[in-house]
Amino acid sequence: MIIKVLGSGCKNCVTLKENTEAALKTLGIEAEIVKVEDFKDIMAYGVMQTPALVIDEKVVSFGKVLKPKEIAGILEKVR
Repeated sequence: MIIKVLGSGCKNCVTLKENTEAALKTLGIEAEIVKVEDFKDIMAYGVMQTPALVIDEKVVSFGKVLKPKEIAGILEKVR
């Protein structure tokens, strides 16, 4: 599983990455987390608001910082 955090590297983007790591740890899932900061790459996903979360090339959230529990719920559905 590859998870991408899309954003400029702002505080919200960092928090989303940390919350994603916490959710993965809680569920005992191993995944690669990639930060995507290039706006051209972010736009390729059709995302206009960051931070955004992409799991296996599918945008699952954008424009808000999800809590670890919310991310865990999404991860359980896409497993």
